[in-house]
Amino acid sequence: MSSPHVLVVGAGAIGAFFASRLATVPGVTVSAICRSNYKAVVANGLRVTSPVFDETVLRPAFTFCSPDEARESKQKHDTKWSHLLVATKLIQELGDPSALLDGLVNEGSSIVLMQNGLGIEDPYKKRFPQATIISSTTRTSAIQNKPGHIKHNFLTRTTIGPFTPNANETTSDIATQRTQEFAALLHSAGIPDVDILDHAGMQFARWHKTAINAAMNPTAVLARGPTNRAMVLDEELEIHLKAVMKEVLDVACKILGQPLPEWLPRIADVIQGVKGDTSGSHPSMWVDWEAGRKVELEAILGNPLRQAREHGLVLPRTQTIYALLKKAQEVRENQHSIESKLQT
Repeated sequence: MSSPHVLVVGAGAIGAFFASRLATVPGVTVSAICRSNYKAVVANGLRVTSPVFDETVLRPAFTFCSPDEARESKQKHDTKWSHLLVATKLIQELGDPSALLDGLVNEGSSIVLMQNGLGIEDPYKKRFPQATIISSTTRTSAIQNKPGHIKHNFLTRTTIGPFTPNANETTSDIATQRTQEFAALLHSAGIPDVDILDHAGMQFARWHKTAINAAMNPTAVLARGPTNRAMVLDEELEIHLKAVMKEVLDVACKILGQPLPEWLPRIADVIQGVKGDTSGSHPSMWVDWEAGRKVELEAILGNPLRQAREHGLVLPRTQTIYALLKKAQEVRENQHSIESKLQT
C-alpha cells in the first residue's frame, strides 16, 4: 500500500487518538474533519498525552471545519484519501450518517467505521457500493479534556473486520486484503492488540461491544453519573448490568445462529476488568449527556431492539432502559426549547 492518506472524520477523543498514532507511521499522511475543537486544532494542533505513548502534537496535513470544506479542498487539490476513518458519534435521528462522506470517497477508498452500535455499516454500503467497508470497535480509553487536548488512559484493544454480507469471492478477498492492510498500519502505529476478524466474527464483536454499551452507558445516565467502576461495585447495579449484557448476547447468538465465540470475553471477565479500572472514567454516553448533547440512543439501544423484534425475539431489560432514556431525552429537549423561547 503506497503513501496512505487517512482522513479522520470526527477528531474527538477516539478519532484524535488514532490520528496521532497513524501520523507516526513513516509515509502516512493524516488529515482531519473537526467540529467543536476546530479552532484549537488549527491554532495548536492535536495534543495527545498518554501513559503508554510519548506525548504527541499532530498538525494534520489538512484540517477542515466541515465535510463541505473537505469536499471543496478535494476538488481544488485533487486529494485522494486511501482511508476515511469515521469516528463520529452516531446519532441516527439527525439523518443518514453516510451522507457526510458524499464527494469524499474515491475509487479504491476504504471506509473504516470506528463507531459504536449495530447495523451501522448498511447505510455506507448502500451509498458507496464500490467502496470497501471496514468495521471496527475499540475499547481505547481516551477523553478530550479541553478542545484539542486528548488524554489517553492505557487501553487500546481494537477489533477490525471487513463488512461483506452476500459478497462474492473476489469482493470478499479484496475487502479482506484492505482490512489486513489497515490493521498493519495500526500495528505500525504502535497499537499492539488489534484483532483481525472475518465478517461473521466482526458482527459478533459488534454485538459483544453493544451488549456492554447497552448495559453501562444508559445506566450511567439514568443513575446520574457514577463512574464505570462505581457501577460494578454497587451490588444491585452489578446484577442489573450482568442481566442486560446476558440478554443482548443471548439474542445475538440466536440471530447469528452460533454460540458466543470462545475468544470473546465472558460477562464475568468484563465486570472484573471494570472493577480493576481505577482511572475514574465514565461511560461516553454520560459525558455527552452532561454536556447537553444528544446521546447514541438508537445505535446502542434502538438498533438491537429492532433487530430482535425482526426475529421475533425480546429484550425486556434493554427495552425498559431504552424507553426511559428516550423519554428523558425528549423531556430535556422540550425543556431546552421552552427556555430558549423564554429568553428570546
